[in-house]
Amino acid sequence: MKKITQMICVLLTVTSMSAQQEKGIMGYTNWLNNWTEFKPNKVEYGEANQILAGNISVNTKLLKRNIYVLQGNVYVTNNAVLTIEPGTLIIGDFETKGTLVVTKGAQLVADGLETDPIVFTSNRSQKKAGDWGGVVILGDAPINKFGNVGSYNMDLDPTLTTYGGDNVASNSGILRYVRIEFAGKKVKGVDTFNGLTIAGVGNKTILENVMVSYSGGDSFAFFGGDVNVTKFVSYKSINDDYKFTQGVQCRLFNSLAVRSSYLSSNKDGSRCMEVKSFEKKNETDFTKKTTLVVATNITMLNDSENIKADIQAGLVKEAIYVAETASLELKRSVVSGFNPAVLLDSKTEINDANLKKIKFEEMYFNLCNGNIFTEYNSNNEDLESWYGNSVFFNVYSQSDNKETFIDISNPKKPDFRLQLGKITASSGNR
Repeated sequence: MKKITQMICVLLTVTSMSAQQEKGIMGYTNWLNNWTEFKPNKVEYGEANQILAGNISVNTKLLKRNIYVLQGNVYVTNNAVLTIEPGTLIIGDFETKGTLVVTKGAQLVADGLETDPIVFTSNRSQKKAGDWGGVVILGDAPINKFGNVGSYNMDLDPTLTTYGGDNVASNSGILRYVRIEFAGKKVKGVDTFNGLTIAGVGNKTILENVMVSYSGGDSFAFFGGDVNVTKFVSYKSINDDYKFTQGVQCRLFNSLAVRSSYLSSNKDGSRCMEVKSFEKKNETDFTKKTTLVVATNITMLNDSENIKADIQAGLVKEAIYVAETASLELKRSVVSGFNPAVLLDSKTEINDANLKKIKFEEMYFNLCNGNIFTEYNSNNEDLESWYGNSVFFNVYSQSDNKETFIDISNPKKPDFRLQLGKITASSGNR
């Protein structure tokens, strides 16, 4: 009898642990521990003793024992491989807008460790969003622009910034256990850099455990390509957390976006997720694939203290924006504290074909002022009844963030997994 009781206890423990991972970011332990940093402006990083500048045209290794300053636009060219040891610190220079560009055919192997991540940060004493450029990776996987080629047109060398091609399985290297802090500098008269720009990158590239915090532009921007992305973290970016465009085919899993009501860069507001098929219609080849994002176990939250007041004051926008012709399949994810949760482009007709391209299943919508709307249309009954259908198992709640997540106010080690009680309550709500 004792053995049976023990067995039942073990089963209950396993069941409750797996239940905890049903929606939003998941893991038996908090996978944010050790390698992330939620107060990067409080960290003393040390002074640089090496300069990275110009072109890196031969295989090169950056060593943990050095601290590197990234000066101006640094290009990895000529199919070279830039390898960065775990624990290496690279400091983006404010004066020269340090930017690392991995050109088409070259590779960046930044393979950090959970206990020894690779860190890109700012060299200013008072660090702020947009202090330096960012990290740009360009590959030769398909994009949907005419000619299958795009150019990353910041104030960069146009001969070194083309991307796109026919190689779905191209390999631009490894980004794993990497932090990118205070990037996203504004370029006069052009645009803003992103923390991490991934353009025309193929699916042999490893993209796991990357945190972008306090970016002046988007945290992560995907321009075309075919990518698998796991355990990405966007924290308090000024612009969008995840931007998808130019026909990217992206599978995004177990990732996080944390916004603040008070950070936003444009008149439309900034979003956790912006899913578009193109930037300019006249440059887009519609015989090619439109953007498809399949995202599972994502947590998107606005972590301001008084969300309801911020919503009323108009400081909070939608979490997710889906533009015409783009497809998004979002499953087992959490959206908490937005106005509304999702906004569909006004050009998207509400019909069976489009509703099959934009899927929300087993979702946990919490503390949102409305769930799924079409732009400029206050009547969303058709959408609410469609996505509210019990066949999709979507759950709607109005709980405080502190009650919803395990421990979001921990300054050093926040835990953004859903509280167990929320999961069991929502499981019974089907």
